[in-house]
Amino acid sequence: MREKILYYSSNRYLSSAEDKKPAHSVPFREALLVGQAPDEGLYMPEKIPRLSLSDIHALKGRPYTEAALLVAEAYLGADLPLETLTAVIASSYNYEVPLERVVDRLYVLRLDRGPTASFKDFAARMMARLMSYFRDPGKRLNVLVATSGDTGSAVGEAFKGVAGIDVYILYPRDEVSGRQKKQLDTIGGNVRTLSVEGKFDDCQDLVKQAFADPDLAGLNLNSANSINFGRILPQMIYYVYAYAQLAEPGDEIVFSVPSGNFGDALGCEYARRMGLPVSRLVMPTNENNEFPRFLETGIYEKISPSRACLSNAMNVGHPSNLARLFELYGGTVDRTGFVHRVPDLETMRKNIFSVAVSDEETRQTIRRAYEQYGLILEPHGAVGWRGLEHYLEQAGKSSLCVSLETAHPAKFPEEIESLLGISPELPASMQDIDRRSGEPLPMTVDYEIFRQFLITTLKATD
Repeated sequence: MREKILYYSSNRYLSSAEDKKPAHSVPFREALLVGQAPDEGLYMPEKIPRLSLSDIHALKGRPYTEAALLVAEAYLGADLPLETLTAVIASSYNYEVPLERVVDRLYVLRLDRGPTASFKDFAARMMARLMSYFRDPGKRLNVLVATSGDTGSAVGEAFKGVAGIDVYILYPRDEVSGRQKKQLDTIGGNVRTLSVEGKFDDCQDLVKQAFADPDLAGLNLNSANSINFGRILPQMIYYVYAYAQLAEPGDEIVFSVPSGNFGDALGCEYARRMGLPVSRLVMPTNENNEFPRFLETGIYEKISPSRACLSNAMNVGHPSNLARLFELYGGTVDRTGFVHRVPDLETMRKNIFSVAVSDEETRQTIRRAYEQYGLILEPHGAVGWRGLEHYLEQAGKSSLCVSLETAHPAKFPEEIESLLGISPELPASMQDIDRRSGEPLPMTVDYEIFRQFLITTLKATD
C-alpha cells in the first residue's frame, strides 16, 4: 500500500513572522478541487516520490500510457484504485507523442498532437478526468481559467461535456492569434469564454482575486490553470517518457522548456527531483525577462504590464509557478511578486539556465531551423530551440538534449507563411476550425464587475 501524499501551501511561512510552523496540509483530492490554497499560496506535495532508474529505462519502446502510469501512481496510488487511474490515463492519452531527431543527439519533443494541438492537452485531459472522479455528487464545480493562448482551448475541450462542471475562460482580447481565438470562442456547451480588455496578467489576477474572495466561497470555484497541482502532475510525465525513449544507461539529459507561467518547466524540476537524470533545465523566456534577470542579478522585479510578444502564450510578467519554484529552492514569493525569502541562488543557477529570446531572434530561429534541418517551429518552440542554442554555446559541449515544441505551427499560419513561404498543414483536430461559430462575453479588468458576473451566473448545485 502506497503512502498517501499530503499537500501544503507555498505561503505556509507567511501567516506570522513569529510562528514558522507550516499551515495544515490537505490530501490530493482537496488540493485538486480547491486549486489555490486559502492563504493564496499554491499547493505542493510534502513528499516527492522517487522513481528507480531501472523502472524508467524499462519504459524504452513502451507506449506513453505506461510512463504516465508509473509517474501518476507514485503520487496517486493511495488516492484512487489502480484500475480507475489506468482508465483515466488510457482516455487522456490516445494520441501520438513524437520525438523528432534534428541533428546529432538533439531532439524536439512534439507535444502538439492532442485535440487542440497544444502541450496543454496533456495536463488538461488528465485533470478533467480526475476532477470528474473526485467531485462531490450534486455539487457543480465552477472552473475559472486565465489563458494567454493555448491553456484555455485545451482546458475547454478537456472539460467539454463533463457532467457537473462548468468552465469560464478569460483571455486577453488583443493578444491571442486568430486561430487561438477561434478555438476558444467555439467550444460551447458547458464552456464559456470571456474576452478581457487587458493583459494575461489581468486575467490571471481576476481569477486569483475570485479565489481569495470570501463572498464567493459557496460557488465551488476551482482552477484549471497551472496554479492547480492537478495540472503540474501530468506535466512531469513527458520528461520521463522522453528520457526513457532516448537515453542509454548512464546518460544525463538537458531539457529546454519555453517558459511563460512556469508550469511546464516545473514539471521538469519535479521529474528531476523524482530521480530523472536532468543535468540542466533550460528555461528560455520571451521579452518578459523577469526570471533570467533574477538569475543574473538576484533581484526579482515583475514586469507589469507584461510585454506583448510573438510567442503570445508566454506573455507573463509574473509567473504563478514561480512561487513553487522558489519554495523548492528555499524561497518565498507571493502573488504580487514580493519576495519574502530569497531562494538558494547558487543551487538554482547550477540546475537552471535561463535566457530571454527577442521576437527578432524568434523569427530568425524559425527561418534557420527550417533552412538547416527542415524543422518547422512555431514561435514558442522557436524560443525553446534558441534557448537551447544559447545554453550549448555557453556550455561548450553537447549531450543528449530535448527541446519542447509546445504548439502546432498551423496555429500561427500568418507568421509561418511570412517567414517560410509555406502554409503549415492543419492537424486533424483543427480541420473544421474555420467553419465553427461562437462569440465570447466581453469583460473589463474591474474586479467588482467580474465578481458580480460570477455571483449572478454561476451555479453551485446540479
